Amino acid sequence: MNQFQYIVYIPLLPLLSFLLLGLFGKKLPGRISGFIGTLVLLAVTLLSVCVAYEYFFLDGKQDGVYKLLVPFKFTWLSFSPGLSIDMGITLDGISAMMLVVVSLVSLMVHLFSLDYMKGEPRFSVYYAFLSLFTFSMLGLVVATNIFQIYIFWELVGISSYLLIGFYYEKPSAVAAAKKAFIVTRFADLGFLVGILMLAFYAGSLDFETIMQTLRNGNSPQSLAITSASFLGFSALTWALVLVYAGGGGKSAMFPLHIWLPDAMEGPTPVSALIHAATMVVAGVYLVARLFPIFSFNNAALEVVTFIGTISALLAAIIACTQTDIKRVLAYSTMSQIGYMMLALGVSRYGGEHGLGYTASMFHLFTHAFFKSLLFLCAGAVIHFVHSNEMKDMGRLAKLMPLTHLCFLVACLSIAGVPPFSGFFSKEEILSAAYRHNKLVYGIGVFTAGLTAFYMFRLYFSVFWNKTNKEYHHHAHTGPMMKIALVCLALFSIVSGFVPFSKYISSDGVPFQVEAEWMQSLLPIAVAVLGILAAYILYFKESSRPEIIARNFGAIYRTAYRKFYIDELYLFVTKKIIFNGIGRPAAWIDRNIVDGTMNAIAKLTARLSNLIKGFQSGQLQAYVMYFFAGVAGLTLLIIYLWK
Repeated sequence: MNQFQYIVYIPLLPLLSFLLLGLFGKKLPGRISGFIGTLVLLAVTLLSVCVAYEYFFLDGKQDGVYKLLVPFKFTWLSFSPGLSIDMGITLDGISAMMLVVVSLVSLMVHLFSLDYMKGEPRFSVYYAFLSLFTFSMLGLVVATNIFQIYIFWELVGISSYLLIGFYYEKPSAVAAAKKAFIVTRFADLGFLVGILMLAFYAGSLDFETIMQTLRNGNSPQSLAITSASFLGFSALTWALVLVYAGGGGKSAMFPLHIWLPDAMEGPTPVSALIHAATMVVAGVYLVARLFPIFSFNNAALEVVTFIGTISALLAAIIACTQTDIKRVLAYSTMSQIGYMMLALGVSRYGGEHGLGYTASMFHLFTHAFFKSLLFLCAGAVIHFVHSNEMKDMGRLAKLMPLTHLCFLVACLSIAGVPPFSGFFSKEEILSAAYRHNKLVYGIGVFTAGLTAFYMFRLYFSVFWNKTNKEYHHHAHTGPMMKIALVCLALFSIVSGFVPFSKYISSDGVPFQVEAEWMQSLLPIAVAVLGILAAYILYFKESSRPEIIARNFGAIYRTAYRKFYIDELYLFVTKKIIFNGIGRPAAWIDRNIVDGTMNAIAKLTARLSNLIKGFQSGQLQAYVMYFFAGVAGLTLLIIYLWK
C-alpha cells in the first residue's frame, strides 16, 4: 500500500490553498489568487486520477475482489487502550470514484469562475472558500471512521454557509445561508446520535470494524443492537434511520429539502459545486459507505426507499412550475438525488442483488457532470442577460451557440435519452426498482417523464420561445467559461459508457449488467413524450401554458408554492414553537425565574437598609451598643440563673 502514500496530498493541497489565499490573497494583484487556486485543483485532479487508475487497474483488486485499503492512518486522540480517535485515508471503489468526481468538478468550477467572478471585490476570498469546501469534501470521502467523517461533515456545512452567503450585503443571501445552516444542523443532530449508537454497540469508531461486527449476526455486539428496541424497532433500525436523517438533510431530501432552493442565492458556480457533485451527494455517499449495515436491516432500507421516491416525485412536480432558472435546477437536483436514494433502498448486498447500489453510484457519477454543466450554462446565461427569470430570456440559441449546445447535451442526458450518460445510469436504477418494487418502478418512470418535460421546458424557454427578444448591455462568455463548458459536455456524453459494475459493487466483486433494451423502451418513450409536450408548449411563445395553469387551478398553485411546505415550517416555528412554547418560556424566565431572583435582591436591599445604621462610624454609638449588649447579657444570665 506504500504506492498510495501520495494520496495524502489530495486533501492537503486544497487546505494549503485555503490558508494561502485566505491570509495573503488580498495582497495578490488581479486574478492571481484565482489562478493559484485553479492550478492547485489541477494538481489535485491529476493526483486523484492517478489514485483511481492505480486502484482500479493495478493494485486495488486482490483475488478478484476490490479491497478496502487504508494507505494512511495515525492516532489523533487516545482515551484508553481500547478507545481512540484515528485520522486516516480510506481507499475503495466509491472513495476513489468520489475523489475523481469532486476534484474534477471543483476544477471546472475554479476554471469557470476565473471569468465569471472577474472584477468581484472579494475575488480572492471566493477562491479561498472554494478551496476550503473542496478540502472538506475530499476529507469526507476518504474518512476512515465515523468520527472523522462527522468532522468533515460539519466542515462541509460551514463551507457551504460561507459560499451561499458570499454576497453578504444582500439580506436574501444572508437569510439563505442561515436557513441552510440551521436546517442541516437539525439533521446533523440525528446523524450524531446515530453514529454514537453504532459506535457504542460496535465498540469502535472504525468503519470496517463496525461493519464486520454488526453484520455478523452471531457476534455479541450484533445481538445486542438487534435485540434492544424502542417503540417496536431495534436499536440498529433507530441508529440507521438517524444516520440517514443526517444524510437526508445534507442531500435535501423531503422533508428537510427547504434550504436547497434558497441556497441559489450564492454565486452560480457555487451551485454547480455544492448542488451537483459534492455537498448534496454527501448523504448518498454516507448511505453507500454504511450500506453493508443498511442492507442488514430491511426497515431502514424501506425508509430510504420511501423518502427517496417521494423526494424524486415531489421535486419533479415542483420543478414543472418554477420560473427561476436556478430554482428549476435546484429541484431537479433534489429529484435526481431522490433517484439515487431509492436505488440504494431497493438494493441488496452482493453481486447482482446489489444492482441498485451500483446504479446509485453510477448515477451519482454521471449526474455530477451533466448537472454541473447545467448550472454553469445557467451561470453563462445569467451572466449574459443579468436575470434569473425565464421570462427575461429567450432566443439565445443564436446569440450563445456554444452554451446552447452544451445545455442541450446536459438536458438530453438528464432526460435519459440514449446515448447520453444519464440514460445508462437511470436505466440501471429503474431496472433495479423493477426487480424489487413495481410501484417504485412506476413512480420512477413517471418522474423520468416529468424530468424530460421540465428540463426541455427550461431549454425551450431560455434558448428559443420569444422571436423578438432584444438584449442590451449583455456580457460575453469568457474563454475559461467556454473551456469548462466544453469539458463537462464531453464528460456528460462519454461517462455513461463506463462499465461501472466492473469496478464498483456493494461487496467489491465485479459483475456484468446485461442491457435489457425491451425494458428500456417504456422510459425512453415517456421521456420522448415529455420532450414533445415541452416542445408544443414552449418552443414558440403562446398562451397555452397560462391556459393550462389556469385549468389546473389549485393543483398548479399548490405545486408553484412548493406544496406549502415552507409555509408549514413557518407556521410550526412561528405559531407553535415561538408563540406556543417560546413566549410562555420567556414569560416564565422573565417573571418567575428572574422575578424570584429580583425579589431576593430587593429583600436583601431592604434588610440592609434596616441594619446599615449599626455601622455608622460614630464611636459613641458603638459604646452605647456595647453597654446595651452587656446589660442585655447580664439580665439574661440573671434570669437564667434563677
